[in-house]
Amino acid sequence: MTGVAQSPGLPLEIADLIEQAVLKVPGVSALHGGAFGEVATYLPGRRVSGIRVRDDLSEVHVVITWGTPVLATASAVRRVVHALVGTPVNVTIEDIIDLTLSESSNYSEETT
Repeated sequence: MTGVAQSPGLPLEIADLIEQAVLKVPGVSALHGGAFGEVATYLPGRRVSGIRVRDDLSEVHVVITWGTPVLATASAVRRVVHALVGTPVNVTIEDIIDLTLSESSNYSEETT
């Protein structure tokens, strides 16, 4: 999850399911909370950065790896999220990271 462990016995929220699905899309390194961390779904005691779910529209902001086809990756993210929420989905590629230049393959928003 995004820094906060899911408590045992609590049901997963739609934002958690979206997060899991998006992070499985090839080329997606991480979710991104936007320039000021404004893109998030707020849940009791925590938030899921990079995902905003509304009744009429969902937004997903991601970081992709260098060399990943941008349009194809955005389309794949849009498809998996739409399958979960059934509403239009806006996908924003917030950053591109070159994993060959980093010491770790884990992207952190703190590095931007």
